[in-house]
Amino acid sequence: MITLPTHFRKTVTNTFSGGAEWLDRLPQLLAMCERRWSLTVQPTTFTLSYNYVTPATLADGTEVVLKAGVPNQELCTEIEGLRIYNGRSCVRLLDADSENGVLLLERIHPGEMLTTISDDDAATRLAAQVMQKLWRPLPAEHNFPSVADWGKGFARLRAEFGGGTGLFDTRLVKMAESHFTDLLASMDEPVLLHGDLHHFNILSAGNSWLTIDPKGIVGEPAYEIGALLRNPTPHIFNEPELGRITARRLDILAETLALDWERLRQWSLAQAVLSAWWGYEDGGDAADWQPTMYLASVLAELV
Repeated sequence: MITLPTHFRKTVTNTFSGGAEWLDRLPQLLAMCERRWSLTVQPTTFTLSYNYVTPATLADGTEVVLKAGVPNQELCTEIEGLRIYNGRSCVRLLDADSENGVLLLERIHPGEMLTTISDDDAATRLAAQVMQKLWRPLPAEHNFPSVADWGKGFARLRAEFGGGTGLFDTRLVKMAESHFTDLLASMDEPVLLHGDLHHFNILSAGNSWLTIDPKGIVGEPAYEIGALLRNPTPHIFNEPELGRITARRLDILAETLALDWERLRQWSLAQAVLSAWWGYEDGGDAADWQPTMYLASVLAELV
């Protein structure tokens, strides 16, 4: 019998069509994985959000991680991205079944999140170094979404509110739309980006750091930093000097990655508004997405 947190059930049910039915079938799905890979699945010790992630052991005692989710395109592109990264600055994919939405991954040790680095400058530099090692050229054929695909969220926001911006600050939405359009038109050579690279998705692995949960998106490197600036959530939004911290992070990222500071700022502002919209779109409470709009307002003042 699996006991699932209420927030996990709510997230899966609200986010995915057929989410409630998938939750009911989860015990059978895990049993299937045990048979297929000769696994012993253990009770989860991980924080659950959109997918069920749990430790397991192979027949020879090797520690692994089993990740299961409602089958969807994002899981498929995660699998595709993991295969391309092939353990380079990223957790290694051992096997996968995209039809059933399950991934078998290596277990990272000690596996501590980047949040354990209390010095924000040091954490930001480490994240930038991970980015540099992670980004890969695009294969000739792929199914990854593009930055432009993600930007379609602005049109859905407008449609939701009859052409207006509803609960979202009109000035910030217009600014985000303008930045996104201009940045797309002048985008540098695209690469395969992680798409959700932040403190909770960067884990310690011996003397190095590895990423987990890549979404896989096609875009220029400057796009990648948006998620980092929005994290670690919710703590970052409670910082009394968020403007100073954000500006300092932009300084470090621009220097370490040799990218244009203003371009990083504009991408991050546009993404903050998009992220807020996605939170609203997924049925989240205002308290879940309003903080990212606050960050957008902070970024708007950093000129």
